Amino acid sequence: MIHRYHDETKHAFDRFARSLGYLDWATQPNPFRSFHGAPEHGLFPRPGAPPSPIGDILRHSLGLSAWKAFRGSRWPLRVNPSSGNLHPTEAYVVCGAIPGIPAPGVYHYAADRHALDQRCRIDARQWRGAVPEPDAWLVVLTSIHWRESWKYGERAFRYCQHDLGHAVAALSMAAAIAGRRAVMLPDWSHDEIAALVGLDRDADYADAERDDPGCVLAIIAPPGTGELPPYDRPALVAAVRAGAWTGQANHLSDSHVSWPIIDNVARATRDAGRAASSFVASEVGTNRPGEGLDGPIARLPERALLLQRRSAVALDGRSSIDAGHFFAMLASVMPASAPPWEALWWDPRVHLALFVHRVDGLEPGLYVLVRNPRAADPLRAAMCPDFAWQPAVPGLPLFQLARGDCRRLAERVSCDQEIAGDGFFSLGMIAEFDASLQQFGASFYRHLFWETGVVGQRLYLAAEAAAARGTGIGCFYDDPVHQVLGLRGHAFQSLYHFTIGIPIEDTRLTTEPGYKWEVAPT
Repeated sequence: MIHRYHDETKHAFDRFARSLGYLDWATQPNPFRSFHGAPEHGLFPRPGAPPSPIGDILRHSLGLSAWKAFRGSRWPLRVNPSSGNLHPTEAYVVCGAIPGIPAPGVYHYAADRHALDQRCRIDARQWRGAVPEPDAWLVVLTSIHWRESWKYGERAFRYCQHDLGHAVAALSMAAAIAGRRAVMLPDWSHDEIAALVGLDRDADYADAERDDPGCVLAIIAPPGTGELPPYDRPALVAAVRAGAWTGQANHLSDSHVSWPIIDNVARATRDAGRAASSFVASEVGTNRPGEGLDGPIARLPERALLLQRRSAVALDGRSSIDAGHFFAMLASVMPASAPPWEALWWDPRVHLALFVHRVDGLEPGLYVLVRNPRAADPLRAAMCPDFAWQPAVPGLPLFQLARGDCRRLAERVSCDQEIAGDGFFSLGMIAEFDASLQQFGASFYRHLFWETGVVGQRLYLAAEAAAARGTGIGCFYDDPVHQVLGLRGHAFQSLYHFTIGIPIEDTRLTTEPGYKWEVAPT
C-alpha cells in the first residue's frame, strides 16, 4: 500500500496527483478546532506575572505569529509553518496541576485564543501514579487530513506529515529556549494515542472531522540526559478512560470530498508502538565554516526569531549569500545532541540534493549534503556514475556532483515554480526509502516526512537568522527529480523541496500581532 500511495500521488510532467482541481471556497475548512462546552484556561501572560512554562512553549511553537489582511480578508499565520496556511496539525496537552493549569487532565490547545480547552479531568492520585516526574507533561500531535485534501487532494497525506514534522521541531526549540527538552516517545501506539486524547470518543465528534493520531512528545526538565522520563503508559490510559470528559468538537466544513486513498494509507501506516530504537539521533561532528558556534545561524534561535518566521512567496532572483553563511545553514541541519534533533529517536534518513545558484565563493551547480555517513556509499552507488563527488569544504559532508547553471532545472523539477531558481539555492530532500520501511515497518513512512519537516523548520530559522527567507515547496515532479540524480526504483525518494533567498514583500498586505494582548498600548 505504501508504494501504491506514494507512486499514485507523484506529480509528473504530463499529470498532477489527483485533486479537485479548484478551490471550493464554500467548503473551506475552519482553521481552528474547538470543543463546545469544554472549560477554557487562558495561557496569555497576566499583568506583572511571568508567563507559565506551558504557555511560553506553546506560544513560541504552535501559536499564531501574525494575522495578515488584504481588502477585507484576514487570515492567521502560525509559528510552525502550517502547510499552505491550512493548519492541519492539532495539539493536545496531557499534564498534572502545573503553573497555569488547575488540575490534571487532557487539554486541547486552541491556537486562536492561546488557551487550553479542558477535555478530560484526571484524578490527581492516578496522575501521580502514572507520571512520577512532577514537572513532566506530554504533547500529542495529530492531523486533520481534510484541511489539506480540501486544496491538495490525494497528495494531502504527505503534506500533513510534513507539517507535523515542522511542529515537532518547533516544540523542541521552544522547549529548549524555556530550559526544557522535548523527547518523542515511540512506544505509544496510535490506538493508545487515540484513547489518551479522546480521538476514539465517537459521541464527542458526531459528524465533525476526526483527527488522525500522530505522535507523543514528553516535555521534561532539566535538559541534558538522553534517557526517557519514567511514566506508566497503561496507567495513564486507564486514568483518562476513568476521567470526566467534556466538550463537543466543532464542524470545520459543511460538506466534504472523500479521498479513499488517504484513509487507506492512514490505516496502512498506523503505528503499533515500538521500544526506543538503538538508532538515537547520532551526533555527526561538523565545523561551521565561516561562522563560529555562537553565530546567529548556528545557535538556538531567540523567541523573537521564532515569531518572525514567514514563508516567502517570491524571491528577488538577484541577491547572493556568502559561502560562510551558506555552509553554516547546511551545518545547522546536521544531526547533533541538541534541539531539534534530540527530539527524534531514529538516525538521519534524509539527505539534501542542492541546486546552488548564487553563493559567493562557491561554483553554481548540483551538490549533495550527506547527513549520515552510513548513507554515503549507497547514495554514491545509486546516483549517476558520472557525478564528480568532489568535497566542497572541509568539515562538512557536502559534495559537488556537477558544475553549471541549474536555475532553470531547479524551476522545472519544482513544478515550474520560479521561486526554486530565484533564491540563493534550492534543494530536494532525498529519503532512504525502502531500507527504512524494511527496518522500521510501514508506519515509518510518516516518520520520513516528519524528518523532512524537522529539517525544513531548521532551514526556515537559519534563513531568518541570515536576514533571508525560506519556503517549503511541496509541489515537485517526483520521478524527474530522481532522473536528474540518476536514482531508480524506491531505494531513495525525494519527499520535500525547499528554497532560500531574499523575499519580495507584498506591500499590499497589512500585518497584525498574533494576539490582541501583544499589541503595545498607545
